Amino acid sequence: MTPSDVKATLSFSDGSPQMELPLYKGTIGPDVIDIRKLYAQTGKFTYDPGFLSTASCNSTITYIDGDKGELLYRGYPIEQLAVNCDYLETCYLLLYGELPTPSQKEEFTNRVTNHTMVNEQMQFFLRGFRRDAHPMAVMTGLVGALSAFYHDSTDINNPEHREIAAIRLIAKMPTLVAMAYKYTIGQPYIYPKNDLSYAGNFMRMMFATPCEEYKPNDVLVRAMDRIFTLHADHEQNASTSTVRLCGSSGTNPFAAIAAGVACLWGPAHGGANEAALNMLEDIQRNGGVAKIGEFIKQVKDKNSGVKLMGFGHRVYKNYDPRAKLMRETCHEVLNELGLHNDPMFKLAMELEKIALEDEYFVARKLYPNVDFYSGIVQRAIGIPVPLFTAIFALARTVGWIAQLNEMIGDPEYKIGRPRQLFVGATKRDVKPIAQR
Repeated sequence: MTPSDVKATLSFSDGSPQMELPLYKGTIGPDVIDIRKLYAQTGKFTYDPGFLSTASCNSTITYIDGDKGELLYRGYPIEQLAVNCDYLETCYLLLYGELPTPSQKEEFTNRVTNHTMVNEQMQFFLRGFRRDAHPMAVMTGLVGALSAFYHDSTDINNPEHREIAAIRLIAKMPTLVAMAYKYTIGQPYIYPKNDLSYAGNFMRMMFATPCEEYKPNDVLVRAMDRIFTLHADHEQNASTSTVRLCGSSGTNPFAAIAAGVACLWGPAHGGANEAALNMLEDIQRNGGVAKIGEFIKQVKDKNSGVKLMGFGHRVYKNYDPRAKLMRETCHEVLNELGLHNDPMFKLAMELEKIALEDEYFVARKLYPNVDFYSGIVQRAIGIPVPLFTAIFALARTVGWIAQLNEMIGDPEYKIGRPRQLFVGATKRDVKPIAQR
């Protein structure tokens, strides 16, 4: 990080002395004004709820240009990675900064594959949950519990511990998600199989039973792998910022990732694909395609309280690049499974058509986003709606770890401690209870 020759000058209309603030230039993206010495020199804080204009760190991992609709992992466009690489190659890239050579890919894949089993005690831990618990409630517990099993990799400041914790988390997340699913439906757990791919293994653990041999469908496995790749990282979003803030206290990696899982659960974040599918189901219940016009009318009416879920994005003010890729996958999967005539999917495609053509949505850049398409794909594959966010957590784990490791390696990192604008009562005295 080298400061620019240009400086920003902060001046006050009350005659307080002005202050020069250093300016930093990223390799791409907006310039950043360094306000670290602001409080020390002026006694003032900045105020930025939701961090709309604040860079909380410097990073080399992921870059998003919301206006152009661009997403880069370590400089590589997501469109190229989704087509030319599998999820584990993407994991390697996010963790180590470069795409793997054939031998590096083989070694990394073997390491992950050899860590996919979880301790048998996890099965007893699961029994403590109600069968109808939300999978994300279960996942926050299971991921946090990993730190109780792996005492040998909980020192966040030890690079070897961070390395093995990263491999363990990436390897075990599919197993934990599949176990959470099997528990809720009362089926036996399926152990991982080392001769399958990462996504193929996950599909087998989800859908196989001991009664018969399970053969993963290549089209569906490829779709699952693409879902993982598209969700692997997304810069400083709410859950990633949570993982960084949690990790900044020096807590162990499993606890930091469990905090990320808990944050991702929210409907405005990872729960968006679940919310999109629930919205489609509501429209379907209330008359389906025939009533879609009425639904759109309600969406346009600000007073109706009806929201269009799975459309638009906080960062992308253009088409979400992940949505384009997921749209392709969506049509591949529907073709493979012969589902184009399914009423729910017909409804989804009709809604997509309206959003891409209706002036109201086009003017507001309310394009279908990745959550809209990934929800449709997952439902087609047979994944129940409440499990969508758990699969998002599985995919995002590698991004969380990469970001956490980057923060720990940054000499400028400190424990996170936001400031506040206090607007409550000033100092006052406590009266005895009889006088209150």
